[in-house]
Amino acid sequence: MEQYPRRDMLGSKEKHKEQAYRELYEWMEVAVVSILCMVVLFTFAFRFASVDGNSMKPTLHNRDWLLVSGLFYQPQPGDVVVVTQQGDPEHPLIKRIIATEFQEVDIDFEAGVVYVDGKALEEPYVNAPTTSQYDMEFPQTVPEGCVFLLGDNRNESLDSRSSAVGMVDTRYIMGRALFRLLPVNQIGKVN
Repeated sequence: MEQYPRRDMLGSKEKHKEQAYRELYEWMEVAVVSILCMVVLFTFAFRFASVDGNSMKPTLHNRDWLLVSGLFYQPQPGDVVVVTQQGDPEHPLIKRIIATEFQEVDIDFEAGVVYVDGKALEEPYVNAPTTSQYDMEFPQTVPEGCVFLLGDNRNESLDSRSSAVGMVDTRYIMGRALFRLLPVNQIGKVN
């Protein structure tokens, strides 16, 4: 006597197969949504930037990796920001905002002191007093929609003291440096 598969067994195998396809589809759906969320998050909310050079010592060092956010960002004096360069967007600048629009910046290069609106800045983050002068004359008033930037390692930083950088339009600010991600032994908030 020939034996045929029982109808309930055949239905059970098809149900298992259908359930496996459904689970695979759900996993793929979760993966695609997750990837899309990450792309949107890292395109509009967060970015990574790497420090190139020594212009931000002692705050940041060459090859440090930073988490940067421009989401709802309004430039504030003291913030460390990442700025795209007009002529070289592949190599962004990482500098500190010293003054925002309509503020007056003056630098006493002999004493190494930076003044904003006539008040000397307290700058515990600088590597050395500001004694290097480029081709900009001071005092300077920051134009509307711009910021004045300096590196923390003032005497080895190409920044707003030079006409090559000048006052930076806020539209070129990619965002504020929030956290140092690498090196691992220095992970933490950027101040």
